[in-house]
Amino acid sequence: MMKKTVRDVEVKGKKVLLRCDFNVPMQDGKITDDIRITAALPTIEYLIDHGAKVILMSHMGRPKGEANMEYTLKPVAERLEELLGKEVFFTSVPEVVSQQIIDTAAALENGQVMLLENVRFRKEETKNEPGFAKELAQLGELFVNDAFGTAHRAHCSTAGVADYLPAVSGFLIEKEVKFLGDALENPKRPFVAIMGGAKVGDKIPVIENLLKKVDTLIIGGGMSYTFFKAMGLEIGTSILDEPSIDLAGELMKKAEQAGVKLLLPVDVVCAKEFDNNSEKKVCDRDQIPADMMGMDIGPKSVQLISEELAKAKTVVWNGPAGVFEMPNFAEGTKKIAEALANSQAATIIGGGDSAAAVEQFGYADKMTHISTGGGASLEFLEGKVLPGIAVLEEKE
Repeated sequence: MMKKTVRDVEVKGKKVLLRCDFNVPMQDGKITDDIRITAALPTIEYLIDHGAKVILMSHMGRPKGEANMEYTLKPVAERLEELLGKEVFFTSVPEVVSQQIIDTAAALENGQVMLLENVRFRKEETKNEPGFAKELAQLGELFVNDAFGTAHRAHCSTAGVADYLPAVSGFLIEKEVKFLGDALENPKRPFVAIMGGAKVGDKIPVIENLLKKVDTLIIGGGMSYTFFKAMGLEIGTSILDEPSIDLAGELMKKAEQAGVKLLLPVDVVCAKEFDNNSEKKVCDRDQIPADMMGMDIGPKSVQLISEELAKAKTVVWNGPAGVFEMPNFAEGTKKIAEALANSQAATIIGGGDSAAAVEQFGYADKMTHISTGGGASLEFLEGKVLPGIAVLEEKE
């Protein structure tokens, strides 16, 4: 079922409360990566061009329900002004909504933009308390959610305000739901999923859901050692998700029963220490020394995975193949990114570390879709209903 978007409603002359995800990385008061701000621009610019009065809201970081100025959205307001080429009204008030803010919102003219202070300065936000949702809702006449990164959270600014205002989606959420939804419901086949990262426990529900949908499941990264352990192999000092060993074994059985090809690395790059300059060597997966740890997939695994990806028509990738932050253990992740960049498949990158990796290796523009929400895209792939999307009105 499709959700209504800003295209489906009249916005001219209306005060539109737009929830964005401006949770950008900061260092010394400066924004280090503004991709989340630029991702919101199509919706903001559409509203400006169509004569809406735009009231933006977002969270940043975890100020724990207090007005901690380390997390003020002032730098975001300044960056937005540069990107939009127009004034963005911003007043930092610890209570987020005050009489001054209400007056500013009421005085907005068509096409003008204001930004509220970090909604998480209020402890009610993350508890989705109706009082704060009402305060936010009184500022606008229409609610637009475009914050996919927090759509899996039922907070005042992502879900609560929809109790008081008509609610539709922005273009970013529309795009996320389209690409992730199509991959799950109607993929071109072969459909391949690559699951990496460290913890198997976090990804078990996703893997179980994907086993019903994919043709091939590739496991890489830190979680592969838990699978090796389930196979009775020596994993040395590699990362292990101990409580999930039996579950890993069950997942292998489930894959077999479902007729899904489950690919695990056949060789790994081992190191003495968790350190870029550590002594390292390539070992077959059944030859990992007791005093070494796996840090990346080896060349044979890269070859195997690349061949599988070359045949794919749809690929979903969530989680790196190794410790890609360390240049000496980045090769596996880089080669997967390269294989996807060169493939003819629809390539969907599930946010978080995988998104950071394709960005880092310069392949971002070669991917069909890079999700803006790590946790949200995982829950979506798990088949869960996301509260921030559930509250939006359906198309007729």
